[in-house]
Amino acid sequence: MQTSKENSTQQLKRKLKSRHLSMISLGGTIGTGLFLASGGAIHTAGPGGVIVSYLLIGIMVYFLMTSLAEMAAYMPVSGTFSTYASKFVDPSLGFALGWNYWYNWAITIAAELSAVTIIMKFWFPHTPSLIWSSICLVIMFLLNYLSVKGFGEAEFWFSLIKVITVIVFIITGFLMIFGIMGGEPVGFKNFTIGDAPFHGGFMSTLGIFMAAGFSFQGTELLGVAAGESDDPEKNIPKAVRQVFWRILLFYVLAILVIGLLIPYTDKNLATDDVAMSPFTIIFDKAGIAFAASVMNAIILTAVLSAGNSGMYASTRMLWDLARDGKAPKFLAKLNKNGVPANALIVTALVGTLAFLASFFGDGVVYVWLLNASGMSGFIAWLGIAISHYRFRKAYVAQGKDLNDLPYRSKLFPFGPIFAFILCAFVILGQNYSAFLGDKIDWTSVLVSYIGLPLFIIVWLSYKFIKKTRIVPLEQCDFSTEKYIN
Repeated sequence: MQTSKENSTQQLKRKLKSRHLSMISLGGTIGTGLFLASGGAIHTAGPGGVIVSYLLIGIMVYFLMTSLAEMAAYMPVSGTFSTYASKFVDPSLGFALGWNYWYNWAITIAAELSAVTIIMKFWFPHTPSLIWSSICLVIMFLLNYLSVKGFGEAEFWFSLIKVITVIVFIITGFLMIFGIMGGEPVGFKNFTIGDAPFHGGFMSTLGIFMAAGFSFQGTELLGVAAGESDDPEKNIPKAVRQVFWRILLFYVLAILVIGLLIPYTDKNLATDDVAMSPFTIIFDKAGIAFAASVMNAIILTAVLSAGNSGMYASTRMLWDLARDGKAPKFLAKLNKNGVPANALIVTALVGTLAFLASFFGDGVVYVWLLNASGMSGFIAWLGIAISHYRFRKAYVAQGKDLNDLPYRSKLFPFGPIFAFILCAFVILGQNYSAFLGDKIDWTSVLVSYIGLPLFIIVWLSYKFIKKTRIVPLEQCDFSTEKYIN
């Protein structure tokens, strides 16, 4: 029989407060997608098309986050998607979702290490890239290794820098629109140039619809962090309510400002150069000195934040898989600070090896690794929608009182069903243009969709080997003792 001391060593430390949870989710979402890619999106579909796309994706994410919050507040565990799918759908789906999510964030670490080398070239063009990526990796590793509170604090301040930047940008932008800063008032004239605000029609808007989904990925980090929240029943619903509206307002208002101040026809919007970032262009027009250097520094914090969050999320998922017997047992060990040290080391090594692959064969291996992870976030979202639908059905089937739930998602079953349909639409439409020509571009199809068959192979292989079945609603396990400590 385990002693209480032995049992406590098997649990993560609940050191994350409400402010940490909010900023972890915000930090996972506000990044290069907004600071750099938003300009290209406006250039492609016009400001109107981008705003519509982000609003629709935002609504889908809202339902997904409320679904996740209902389950996470009741059963706060770092395995989230893997655990919920195993308990309420099928253990094989939980296995596949867990490894899918771990791989996604492990490869994201490699992507962020690559991004750091590009960003640092802005200031130090002749310094070897490996120096900066190594420093970045050590910083991310130490922030995660020392304690979960250290990670939470680092993520709080990284995210706060981004949030302040977006708020200052929106205020500055509106002052420029009305002529209070930066010369003559611009008004709404850029919304009427060419075929604005909806440039390229429905198909262009649809293309941005797919890209918008990638921008919102990271909000589900809230569920992973739930396992280390100091008061999950209270903090998770609070964080969900705050985070969604902040993200939506930040994205929609920032895009509105860019669309009003810079015509979609401006070719500078189509570049990925930090010096031509829409944020840099507008701060420069407002007369803010060293706008490019300031934005480069902010984008560096965004990259560090994304890498830091990626290392945290993938480590916790790998630890939970090991604890559940779905990964090697040694990965379930915690150090004295309650950090899954072995899982962290393995995740960091995989991220490093993937990054080093970018130096071989002109980066072909690395590109394929990235492509294989491209759909992972959307697959995790599908897993949330399916798991929540089954969670609520099983909860009612077992005669439990919905009023006893710490947080109840609104508009059930519409919410998870709507999110599932829209998310499936985004997955299947990833590269619809490859099917539209005289001949199907099979290379492009393979590059875009490789993540989907890989996920299905992992799922069905585990199902075949372990002979798992869909869990009957009446047998779904709602026990929470091992998650609440």
